[in-house]
Parts: sequence; structure tokens; C-alpha cells
Amino acid sequence: MRKVSKLSVIIPCYNEKQTIATVLDRVRSVGLPVEIIVVDDGSTDGTRELLQELRPKIEQLILMERNGGKGAALKAGFAAATGDVLVIQDADLEYDPQDYLEMLKPIQSAGADLVLGSRMNGAKPQRAYYFWHYVGNQIITFVARVLYNTTLSDIYTCYKMFRREQLQGLEVKSNGFEFDAELLAKLLKRDLVVYEVPIAYYGRSYAEGKKIHWYHAANVIWQLLKYRLAG
Repeated sequence: MRKVSKLSVIIPCYNEKQTIATVLDRVRSVGLPVEIIVVDDGSTDGTRELLQELRPKIEQLILMERNGGKGAALKAGFAAATGDVLVIQDADLEYDPQDYLEMLKPIQSAGADLVLGSRMNGAKPQRAYYFWHYVGNQIITFVARVLYNTTLSDIYTCYKMFRREQLQGLEVKSNGFEFDAELLAKLLKRDLVVYEVPIAYYGRSYAEGKKIHWYHAANVIWQLLKYRLAG
């Protein structure tokens, strides 16, 4: 069994004043040795000021000069991480950090390099969400299965946990929401041990602050295709 000495939790944050404090408390309550890295991507709703007040709860706080996109924020967080395993955590309340415990098991016990949290198997609570988001996710996942010869069920999940050494030689160019597709495409092209575990999903409505739209699926599919064909 391979012990994980520290988990770096990368939290990209943009205009999440209403939820960021709760997210930080939930991450800390998991009881793991964590390094919380919050990257504020140019928030304008008071999130940045609140983060300064919450500074004692954050190991590393990175304030981007302007809004550069989720990908830009994640790249800044990855560069700052010192843990032997990293996980992406959105700053809303859609994902439950308690799922880290199950996601870590394949890394510790089975030598996994990459673990994805799946919202698609119904094993944990799932909020009923937008039908066209579901359709988009299914199309994206089908395309990825064909292109990358994988059986993963939820390609566009937020929860991606991986060993820090996977950052070596990994160059991700995207800065927006398509970052997730490029990151995963480049990781899947490597000869990795990949696992998937069920996670809970407490999705938000647009009125509650959801930012991604169904039409982002077209760009994601293009990214998956482009990086499959790239050298």
C-alpha cells in the first residue's frame, strides 16, 4: 500500500462569495492531511475580500490579476502544489469532499495514477439536473470512449485526482472550460492506471450560480478529437 502524505486540493474560484467559506470547511473536515490552494480568478462580487478574511484556513492563496478562465486558474494552482496527490475541487457546493476518501483508495491500494469521480452510476445521491446537460455529457463521454479506448462513464466530472508526477512534461494550453477536456485527453494518452469511483452530485441551477452551459459540449468534443490526433 502506498501512503499519501499530503493531498493538494486545488480550488479555482470565480464569484463564489456565497459558497467558498463552506467549501473550505468541508475540505478541512475530511480529516486528511491537505494543502488547500485557492486561486481567485479575478472575482468581482466580494469573493477576493472574503478570501483575505479566510486566509488562516488556506495554505496558499493565489489572486489572479484578471479573469483568465478556469484553466488558467488551475494551471496556477498546479504549479504551486506540493502534495504527492492533487485533486480539483470546484468552489461551489456541487461536489462533496468526503468523496476524497473513496477516490484515494485506488491510488493507495491499486497503484492508480488517475482517479475520476463518476456521477453516472447512481450509487450516491444525485440531484436531478438539466436534461440537455445530461445529453451533452453522454455524447462527450461516448466520443472519449471511442477515441481513447476507455470505459469511463463521466468524462466531464470536476473530480479528477492524480499523482503529482503526472504534471511532469504535461503542457495544457487551454484556459477556459475546455481545460478539463485537454487535461484528460493528454493524461489518457499516457500509459496510466486509471480508476473511476462513484461520487455524490448536488448540482446547482443557473439561478443558483451554475456557469457551464450545454453548448460547451461542442468545444469539448473538438478538444478530445484534436488531442487524440495530435502527435
